[in-house]
Amino acid sequence: MQKYEHAFGKNDIRGIYGKDITEELFFYTGIGYVKYLKKMSGKNFDKIWITVSRDARLHSPALAKSLIQGILSTGANVVDLGLAPTPIGYYSEAKGVPKQITDGEKVIGAAIVTASHNPSEYNGLKMTYSGCTLNEDEIREVKELTFAQMQNQNNESEMQGKLKNYDLVSDYIEDMKNRFMGLCEGVKVVVDSANATGGIVAPKLYRELGCEVTELFSEPDGSFPNHHPNPSVESTLDTLKQVVKQEKADIGIAFDGDSDRIGIVDNEGNYLTGDKLLLIYAQDMIEGMKDNEPVVVSEVKCSQVLFDTIDKIGGKSVMAKTGHGYIKSMMKETGALLAGEMSGHTFFKDRYYGFDDAVYAGCRILEIVSKHKKLNPNFSIKELLKPFNEVYSSSEVRYPCPNELKKSVLSAVQRRIETNPNVFGSPIKDIITLDGMRIIFEGGFALIRQSNTEPVFTLRFEAKDKIQSDMFKNAMIRMLDDELKLTTKL
Repeated sequence: MQKYEHAFGKNDIRGIYGKDITEELFFYTGIGYVKYLKKMSGKNFDKIWITVSRDARLHSPALAKSLIQGILSTGANVVDLGLAPTPIGYYSEAKGVPKQITDGEKVIGAAIVTASHNPSEYNGLKMTYSGCTLNEDEIREVKELTFAQMQNQNNESEMQGKLKNYDLVSDYIEDMKNRFMGLCEGVKVVVDSANATGGIVAPKLYRELGCEVTELFSEPDGSFPNHHPNPSVESTLDTLKQVVKQEKADIGIAFDGDSDRIGIVDNEGNYLTGDKLLLIYAQDMIEGMKDNEPVVVSEVKCSQVLFDTIDKIGGKSVMAKTGHGYIKSMMKETGALLAGEMSGHTFFKDRYYGFDDAVYAGCRILEIVSKHKKLNPNFSIKELLKPFNEVYSSSEVRYPCPNELKKSVLSAVQRRIETNPNVFGSPIKDIITLDGMRIIFEGGFALIRQSNTEPVFTLRFEAKDKIQSDMFKNAMIRMLDDELKLTTKL
């Protein structure tokens, strides 16, 4: 069990296949997950229905099979959705699987075998209950139930649950067509699915909505032969940028490994960071709600321009920790209609169910472009980003640090800043410790936070110009270099 300790993270289960993630772990996690659902729902095992879906990774079929076997061994039931985007798993709870498939019962949990944007050697598991992704405390509870089951290896159920198969992707496409038909017409789009799950849904859907679609890497292949499936790493979008310019397209859309994160490039091949994308969505939504003050949630890595502009145009901005679990919890707490992260996770409660669905987010951006093109055939999406012209915002800097050292190094950096407040060469107005440290200056900030999924610190900087931003960045990296050396020597 000790070898599986680090697989259970804050937002999901994740690690390297064969080391942290194995079929054994997934079999017993299936049992632990069902026991958690039984406790929360009060349902008998034979009344529990769970959907299981998986991404395109080469080991996902074997892991999904073991997970299903564990679930069925308790007497609980599974609807196997097969290869599908992660949002299809969420959708199976929100919209539901036809009741004739589940003997009249409602699906109460979705188990999704995926490692999202991680390299091909990784895999993992996302879990939900009652329409919400399990949070850190809930995942810890599933871990305890899983480990207890691994210790006694005695399943008290004498029943074997039912296993059904269902193609929910087709239902999803029909639903999206009903929602967006006539709203996305006339847009020329290039879609890069990164040989992951987006390719089985998005190109077909966008074409049927009236877009002219050029496809890149639509065929699922878990070795990811063309590029890493992570659109928040700008280098993965090089081909997309090139083809957008070649085809004179209006926009380029990219998906991560499990299609819950979107990446966008404009008609000139410029990458839009997640905060810029969220501002586009927020402006469009708020414009249609003149008599309300819709809440928009974002996270500590995002530009101050985003928060200030949302408040200025009639919305209410809220800052949250980074991570889809934290974002969803804050949305629920505040009644937010829209949320998003720098990484491209975007959550629509406005006209949708509130979970992060990159294919749906693609429909919304196509709708916005189509609407503006009908008014101005020469429209470019950069016209909606003028507030960002007032500052310089850096891209994310990923600073490598072993997971076991991140906490101590971050604490040491915080102590150094507190004892030397002039270290950045600019007066510090405030330090927000909601998630790592967001050090606020006049007209800018410096951010350092621990990644929830990888052995890195995430850094970001904003200032009046690039010179000042680089000054903040260099000061932060010098401190990290020094503290990591000191920590390693101890």
